[in-house]
Amino acid sequence: MRRSVHGRLPGALLRLALASVLGGLSVLPAVYANPSNAIVLVPPTALPTLARQGGEAMFLHDTEDGRTFLYVEQQEGARLAIFDVTDPAHVRGEGSVQLDAAGPFDFVAHLGKRGELVRFRGGKGDAVLDLRGTPTLKKMPGLDTQNSTILVADDNWRVAGQPIYAPFAQGLRDYKIFQSGESPGDDRVVEVKQVRQEATNADTGTTFLLAQNGLYLIRRPALEATPSEVFPK
Repeated sequence: MRRSVHGRLPGALLRLALASVLGGLSVLPAVYANPSNAIVLVPPTALPTLARQGGEAMFLHDTEDGRTFLYVEQQEGARLAIFDVTDPAHVRGEGSVQLDAAGPFDFVAHLGKRGELVRFRGGKGDAVLDLRGTPTLKKMPGLDTQNSTILVADDNWRVAGQPIYAPFAQGLRDYKIFQSGESPGDDRVVEVKQVRQEATNADTGTTFLLAQNGLYLIRRPALEATPSEVFPK
């Protein structure tokens, strides 16, 4: 299943949704706060080593064995860092691969199990990031997505037009995240500076922030729980 990723989900819409979730917490007295509204901010230092540096872009991808991987483009397109984010409470580093890239690029369309369509910045063309095996960038004859729609067949042989996203704005934004404590005196605001992109995994409610100094997670533990844990028999 495709996640709401690319930080390009109409950016303003995603930021508005995130602000609504986070900002809404501030009007509830902590003592009466619904546990389902609780959020946990995980900084880069609490994540695998590769998460402790900035990147150009990122996207979420479901694997055939039911896991969810987060791919982060680093070093201006030269490296792809890989994280298993299936369980947001236990993010695991899956290593990294060097890419033969012409420079930094954006992830612009999902190509199913094959991988992701990318567009190099500065008008340097398009390529496919093939995720079948070791991730590799492949140039394909005739691949020019300017003013085009990509047709992709899924596992059920349905064919659908895949929208091509324009590269998202490269402006950096600061986030102020309100965290409720057990008592009003424990409430605090944490700032994440220079965020380049956000992506959300709808399955777990986790939002990923790609900032200049690394990767942050905003977790919603109540949404990560299984139905039996949320509603015990």
